[in-house]
Amino acid sequence: MNGCDGGDVAAASAGPPLPLEWKFSQVFGERAAGEEVQEVDIISAIEFDRTGDHLATGDRGGRVVLFERTDTKEHGGNRRDLERTDYAVSRHPEFHYKTEFQSHEPEFDYLKSLEIEEKINKIRWCNAANGALFLLSTNDKTIKFWKVQEKKVKKISEINVEPSKSAGNGSIASSSFSPSPKQYLPNGGCPDRSYNSLCNDASYPPGAIPPLKLPVVTSFETSLVARCRRIYAHAHDYHINSISNNSDGETFISADDLRINLWNLEISNQSFNIVDVKPANMEDLTEVITSAEFHPTHCNMLAYSSSKGSIRLVDLRQSALVDSHSKLFEELEPPGSRSFFTEIIASISDIKFAKDGRYLLSRDYMTLKLWDINMDSGPVATFQVHEYLKPKLCDLYENDSIFDKFECCLSGDGLRVATGSYSNLFRVFGRAAGSTEATTLEASKNPMRRQVQTPSRPSRSLSSSITRVVRRGAESPGVDANGNSFDFTTKLLHLAWHPTGNSIACAAANSLYMYYA
Repeated sequence: MNGCDGGDVAAASAGPPLPLEWKFSQVFGERAAGEEVQEVDIISAIEFDRTGDHLATGDRGGRVVLFERTDTKEHGGNRRDLERTDYAVSRHPEFHYKTEFQSHEPEFDYLKSLEIEEKINKIRWCNAANGALFLLSTNDKTIKFWKVQEKKVKKISEINVEPSKSAGNGSIASSSFSPSPKQYLPNGGCPDRSYNSLCNDASYPPGAIPPLKLPVVTSFETSLVARCRRIYAHAHDYHINSISNNSDGETFISADDLRINLWNLEISNQSFNIVDVKPANMEDLTEVITSAEFHPTHCNMLAYSSSKGSIRLVDLRQSALVDSHSKLFEELEPPGSRSFFTEIIASISDIKFAKDGRYLLSRDYMTLKLWDINMDSGPVATFQVHEYLKPKLCDLYENDSIFDKFECCLSGDGLRVATGSYSNLFRVFGRAAGSTEATTLEASKNPMRRQVQTPSRPSRSLSSSITRVVRRGAESPGVDANGNSFDFTTKLLHLAWHPTGNSIACAAANSLYMYYA
């Protein structure tokens, strides 16, 4: 796949890519009509590994479920081998259930009289090694490092005795209970071959040692075993909202509301505090950390977002405690537009780097914003996710929906972005120059039934002639994409884009839906 820059060059020469036509691929955990969803079964985290051959989900019951891609195996090779040849995989990505394990259990903090729920907040894949899969999972307080590996179970057959010389093991057993005493030579041979069938072989002279007879393995059985290798605990006073692997393959970060800690995968009893926004007096607290992510290629860079709608890019080479940022990304609000809800909806719930690390995607309550890390004057594109909810902000505040934290993702080539909304809808936007792609899909077996027929045209911002600011996806207020009343109880918070292909996995309550284009 080309990076973002390569995609821009192609788009400039051939125009923006055509909107993708999404099709239903698979569903896991589909519930029947009228069936109640158990709270513990609701999916709370989704993550593809770097190859795209494995997918992990976590739920509120503390379980991690792994899925494995199987369509490439049917062609007799892995995806990388197929990509090196001229043979094209015609089938869409297909995943099968692999295994599941209980990652976290409910706990109780007796010092703080606080219940710690088992819900999985984040999952991150680590580098695979020796045929084993490694991943990190976290709840509000504890991070665990898991190893998932196939173990071969061997079954041992009876002792390998030649059937022509003896019938099973009976002759050996009978020789042990022979009433006549046997004479043995110093080298272990038996002079009287009638006493033992193992010695009754004309090819061996008297006194010779027969070949050693060993048990043989008759069958193999494989079973997947998940083992917790390390537990990283007691490092966060507040709820962990993010974990992110470093590109060096050795370290990772964990972030809560006020601090970001740096860990080594091999060391579980200590971590280094690298970002601390806690004021001396908690009454002076004005913002908290909402998400943190390592740069995909530069091991010394990371970004974290705040509840005020800003993103800070920091360089770990500056100092041990990074109390100052290298760059600050924020969009100034237009004068006269401030209201009671302004700061609430500006809070960023998720940030993701593009694969090449050039662009950074952020999701606040109403919009998706794409940032160029080389340009901190403002976002290069803004996508309206559900503009029609603006008149309903008071209702959303009353039922606490305004505090929902939606995730976002980018395609592997960086040309499209996606995020979730209410009524189990999710939206896909094209970010290439001139693109008007703004697709609305429903997490169901018929994803295109809520398709927006005529997406609004992009409009350029007058505030800057240099920065390309695009605002797309606005719809008529008061209704959803299908003209129906909006359902705030069904929300699509979690989704992930396949790292190499146009395939999206998203969670609607306890169901995992997968789509391809």
